[in-house]
Amino acid sequence: MSKSPGERAPVRSFWWWKRPRSAFLDIGLAVLAALECALTTVSFLSARVHLNSAGATGVALLGAVAGGSLVLRRRWPAVPVLVTLVAMPGMLGVLLLVVSLYTLAETWEWPSRRWRVMALSGLAFAEAVAVMMVSMLTPGDSVVVEQPPLWGQVLIAVLVAVGLTVPPVVTGLYVGARRRLIDSLKDRAHGLETELDLLAEQAQERARRARLEERTRIAREMHDVVAHRVSLMVVHAGALERIAAKDPEKATQSAKLMGEVGRQALNELREILGVLRMDDERQPQPDSLAGLPRLVDQSRAAGMAVTLTVSGSRQEFTGEAERTAYRVVQEGLTNAHKYAGGAQVSVLLAYAPNGVRVSVVNACPGGGGGAAKLPSGGNGLVGMRERVIALGGTFSSGPEADGGFRVEAVLPSRLAVRAEPLR
Repeated sequence: MSKSPGERAPVRSFWWWKRPRSAFLDIGLAVLAALECALTTVSFLSARVHLNSAGATGVALLGAVAGGSLVLRRRWPAVPVLVTLVAMPGMLGVLLLVVSLYTLAETWEWPSRRWRVMALSGLAFAEAVAVMMVSMLTPGDSVVVEQPPLWGQVLIAVLVAVGLTVPPVVTGLYVGARRRLIDSLKDRAHGLETELDLLAEQAQERARRARLEERTRIAREMHDVVAHRVSLMVVHAGALERIAAKDPEKATQSAKLMGEVGRQALNELREILGVLRMDDERQPQPDSLAGLPRLVDQSRAAGMAVTLTVSGSRQEFTGEAERTAYRVVQEGLTNAHKYAGGAQVSVLLAYAPNGVRVSVVNACPGGGGGAAKLPSGGNGLVGMRERVIALGGTFSSGPEADGGFRVEAVLPSRLAVRAEPLR
């Protein structure tokens, strides 16, 4: 199974070691340190005190145990250092001292535990100086060398102790700080990768919503154009069928109106589809409140008894607001063609200080005998309500007390661009 780039591969653990190679390294260092401590302890004590074979064996075992404490350096980094401090007066295991101090400085947090590192490192330095002084002041019986002056012995002891303690501590602090920095950078990179994945998912979700909203908007526009124009064409076709033989002249007029309505429908469909190739600032605005008289005349030509009443001071609204108000009237007339054929229809356009109100009211159809048999998707009024509410207006539709039907919308005045006297 493939892993993501930010996913860390699992590692096999062995006791307190994260990897087998770490265990092999520590065991190897412990074996070497045990051999060194055993040999140096026996050599150091044999030159100063008498040791029989049993004593030498015991001292060697103690030295080996002290050196073997390096096995615990990753789990308890202070243990090898404490063992070194306890055993150093009788021995000087260089490998044990160097490795234990390095591990102490590398594994313990800095500076949260700096006092422990400094204290143990200082004790190790002091004991190393003491052991070196003892080695130079009390040489073995078989050793005959000219002793330097006391200040020279002290200087040599200090330099050797510095060489044994300072480099491993400084190196351990550097390696530990670098390791913690790398770990923090890895964690930060992992967090950033997770955040980027989340942002990518959010971007995909926003894109999906944008596509859905765009499809919904185009579907509404298509419904508004097709439903009204095709309804008029169906009404004209029905009238043409009835009067073709009785009144050829009127039939010709109805045929011309059908052609005109069809061409208007095609032009509006082309404009809507052209929006897909334009940005928002270049979208066409073909329908506005100024086109309501023509819209009413088309319905009147189709045989509908419709009147238009305009009141108030003419105001110009934003393109989206005027198009929405136009669509509300268009949807109301389309419904009247579908369900109230032959009924009186009133269209009202009222400008007021608080905005603009449009309404389409049809009287009781009187049995609906003249209604056109047109299909209905049931989404026109729902779409109108959503569009009006999205602009901050109010929308209402429903039957009247006398059996008629009303469709009404009010758009707020904040959508107005400027006002001009009604002509």
